[in-house]
Amino acid sequence: MANESALTTPIAYEVNGNEVKLSGNMVAQYLTRGNGNVSDQEIVMFMQLCKFQKLNPFLNEAYLIKFGNQPAQIIVSKEAFMKRAETHSQYNGLEAGIIVERKDELIEVEGAVKLKSDVLIGGWAKVYRKDRERPISVRLSLSEFSKNQATWKDMPLNMIRKTAIVNALREAFPDNVGALYTEEESSVSETPKPVEEAQQEIDENANSKIIDFDKPDEKNKKPIKEVEKETINQNEPTQEALFDDRKPPFANDPEF
Repeated sequence: MANESALTTPIAYEVNGNEVKLSGNMVAQYLTRGNGNVSDQEIVMFMQLCKFQKLNPFLNEAYLIKFGNQPAQIIVSKEAFMKRAETHSQYNGLEAGIIVERKDELIEVEGAVKLKSDVLIGGWAKVYRKDRERPISVRLSLSEFSKNQATWKDMPLNMIRKTAIVNALREAFPDNVGALYTEEESSVSETPKPVEEAQQEIDENANSKIIDFDKPDEKNKKPIKEVEKETINQNEPTQEALFDDRKPPFANDPEF
């Protein structure tokens, strides 16, 4: 377990001329997302990364995310990537957009707008540095990043473009943002809720066993319908018992 003082004593550092004070208790209460319990070690690692990378978590530039027993991951916003790049002396702008299939051809479209007939394939980005003749170029496939989450379903064009930008910036400035990852790139996934797990089990196992009511059961070697009929008849008097001369139905009635 990490030193208790590391969790209670705030660390102080400067981000863009502003002082940031961060303690373990602050991280645990305000800067952690998901339903998992982060460990002291994960909290300390998050604090040290924020200090080293000059990130301000109170501006949503970074936060911890953890679901269930999965390892916690440090998530950084796209805005943090942009700020780090724009403050670099060699940064010279970027271009980005989406890749679509149009009439059996792959087309790079700038921005995040496509025709109705276009099929979204991926995203692309180019980052320019003053000290390089050619831009750092990145092309990503949508199928490798989309996790069918709500944001990806609602804004797939914007999300894949954003992911392409982040990857291009990481390649262009490995010393500044090389160890940082956004939520779109993280491998963490939310643990299914109990209702979802039950529904998944139903979907997987429902109707997997076929019952043939005309097939003899293993014990009686008779069709199930016949076995059920015999069971019912055992609880009812037979016609022979009702009309047996030796046992008249009204023999004990004083009227007779």
